[in-house]
Amino acid sequence: MKPMIIFLSLFYSSLILASVPVPAPPGIAATSYILEDFNSGKILVARKADEKIEPASITKLMTAYVVFMEIKAGNIQLSDKVQVSKKAWKTKGSKMFIEVDKFVSVENLLKGMIIQSGNDASVALAEHIAGNEAAFSQLMNRHAKKIGMNSSHFSNSTGLPSDNHYTTARDIAKVSKLLIKDFPEYYAWYSTRKFTFNKITQFNRNKLLWKDDSVDGLKTGYTSSAGYCLVTSAKRDGMRLISVVMGTKSKKARTKESQTLINYGFRYFQTHKLYDANQTLHQIRVWKGKQQQLNLGIQQTLFLTIPKKQYKNLKAWMEIDKNIIAPVAINTKVGSVVIELSNEKIAEIPLLSLQEISKGDLWDQLLDEIKMKLQ
Repeated sequence: MKPMIIFLSLFYSSLILASVPVPAPPGIAATSYILEDFNSGKILVARKADEKIEPASITKLMTAYVVFMEIKAGNIQLSDKVQVSKKAWKTKGSKMFIEVDKFVSVENLLKGMIIQSGNDASVALAEHIAGNEAAFSQLMNRHAKKIGMNSSHFSNSTGLPSDNHYTTARDIAKVSKLLIKDFPEYYAWYSTRKFTFNKITQFNRNKLLWKDDSVDGLKTGYTSSAGYCLVTSAKRDGMRLISVVMGTKSKKARTKESQTLINYGFRYFQTHKLYDANQTLHQIRVWKGKQQQLNLGIQQTLFLTIPKKQYKNLKAWMEIDKNIIAPVAINTKVGSVVIELSNEKIAEIPLLSLQEISKGDLWDQLLDEIKMKLQ
């Protein structure tokens, strides 16, 4: 039995502008990279995005995610005072200059890790949460698995070279999106340009914060084996992009290549919100139920990223199952929302029941049985 087809409205300006051809993505001098739209999840550019790489200090994005989750769970607080161990103090690489046996708040350690890329701060946080860095690494891997970072494994909280410590550009984009989405109150620290601790002022290593007003985070990384890396988020006119550039040859190169990716995305693409989560897109007759009308919609807000000035070429419709019979549980799939761009299907999303409808009484069921046969 063929499903019912119901067309959906898409509203756009009567001013029709000429389409802009989308050129091939720019060449990026990096080991691997990815450019993704934050809301739609559309990958605009990618090269070796699933190749396992050494993440250097980009690791600290995952460290921060675990710390934020611990705060959210109520296990620690920003005001907690952490006693600095000798191990944390002597950790090599970039530092926020904490001192042995001194007490430093979780909030200051987070700022020292995020803004100054302090390896000492990362270790101190790891020890405060899990007792030691090895146990904290297990937490990192547990969280990574939960959020779908299936090609990552962490051996430390800092990103210093270590056996069995790797991730991918795609996985980095995943945790970056969650930091922005789930922890906006802490994500603001990633745009902070400088931080002073122990009378020492250090500047954020992400130079795009000074070069591009639309950039508001995330993180740099460097080791001699990983090269120069930069994860960036930028927002222009309501559209947010995440870029991950790994393994460039210099600080200047990671900034330049990241800017090139971001500019390409904003220049040639646009993200549109089509329908809200749990918005009633259509009502349909339900048979043999206590109620006759069932509201239909989608579970998550639908964003689409398409070439600029192509919105007028979008078409949307619903394919709905015929003869939906009670009982109907909430979020039951009863069809699909289909989106086409220039006659090419670009999205198909489950169409769900937005309410529960229980069985009607025997009379309702008998009457509807007769009506169904007479259709």
